[in-house]
Amino acid sequence: MHKYIFKRLLLLIPVLLGVSFLVFSIMSFTPGDPAQLILGESAPKAQVLALREEMGLNDPFLMQYGRFVLNAVQGDFGRSYTSGREVFGEIFQRFPNTLILAVIGVIIAILIGIPVGIISATKQYSILDSTSMIAALLGVAMPNFWLGLMLILFFSVGLGWLPSGGFGDWKSLILPSITLGTGAAAIITRMTRSSMLEVIRQDYIRTARAKGVAEKKVINKHALKNALIPVITVVGLQFGYLLGGAVLTETVYSWPGVGRMMVEAIRSKDTPIVLAAVLFLATTFSVVNLFVDILYGFVDPRVKSQYK
Repeated sequence: MHKYIFKRLLLLIPVLLGVSFLVFSIMSFTPGDPAQLILGESAPKAQVLALREEMGLNDPFLMQYGRFVLNAVQGDFGRSYTSGREVFGEIFQRFPNTLILAVIGVIIAILIGIPVGIISATKQYSILDSTSMIAALLGVAMPNFWLGLMLILFFSVGLGWLPSGGFGDWKSLILPSITLGTGAAAIITRMTRSSMLEVIRQDYIRTARAKGVAEKKVINKHALKNALIPVITVVGLQFGYLLGGAVLTETVYSWPGVGRMMVEAIRSKDTPIVLAAVLFLATTFSVVNLFVDILYGFVDPRVKSQYK
């Protein structure tokens, strides 16, 4: 197990290098001058040129990227061009807000997706099955930003029950959490149904039923546990996606999280913030996937033998 974890952590290095190179390239070749941003639009051209030279922005692209990697390895990701603060200070200040949304969103997705998927599988081709699959298809097809806007129009503008955005009391969590959780719930529902259908057709399920074991026990004890591995995979991937994919939802609801911070940083070409945020979310996503792989061993002991 320790060797497996170590190998996975080593594989994280080329992934982060690839991500950082891609994002650095995009930010470097998009229009905009960070020096002009720092000094302001009315700053004299001579000062802007002097600051560009001081920041190393006139150096060749590969030299700039190499300097970034060297500093990053030492734990220095620079300072924000707009606020002047260390970038990880900005990220750690906002990440708890993103984490809250992602956790609540994935809980909503699990509470909806797994029970509905089980019921659909056990009542295959029924009206309930057809209805749930149509709802799941709609959930997958609906973009987060569109669903968020519709929920705001209905519950905030129309009924006035919930706030339309911002960070406040528990009510401000409801709409963004539902927006995030709906798409994930649809995917979990489809995967749970598919996995359960495959398991309940196995011989040992027929044997358990032939022995007179109660149907509820057959489903909950024998079928569900063996159908959980692909479901756990999807839940883990969705949680990682919600951490990094809350960009649109946070923007729609003016939620002060990492996603909204990234959008603001991209608009102002605040390269250090964008790079650090993307690398942080990529690392978080990879760690979540590693945790899911380790969790397999607890769900199915046969998987432990594969950790070599």
